[in-house]
Amino acid sequence: MYIATFHTHFGAMSFKRQLEKLGDRQAQMMPVPRALSASCGVCVRFSLPFDQNLMASEDLESVFLEKEGGGYGLLFENE
Repeated sequence: MYIATFHTHFGAMSFKRQLEKLGDRQAQMMPVPRALSASCGVCVRFSLPFDQNLMASEDLESVFLEKEGGGYGLLFENE
């Protein structure tokens, strides 16, 4: 699973809608895990493989891969 963090709450809602249109029925908004930080405090947990060209937007802050056994690996960080 992946965790996406955002600069705004609206960005998180838009990203979740985009994932649902792409067929990700497991996408869900939730509070950002303590181990990560985000400007708006909301993240989206999703199962589709992250595609920067398709999914990146101005509001997207970072994307992390949840590691088995706990922890997160940074996959993408918006500049």
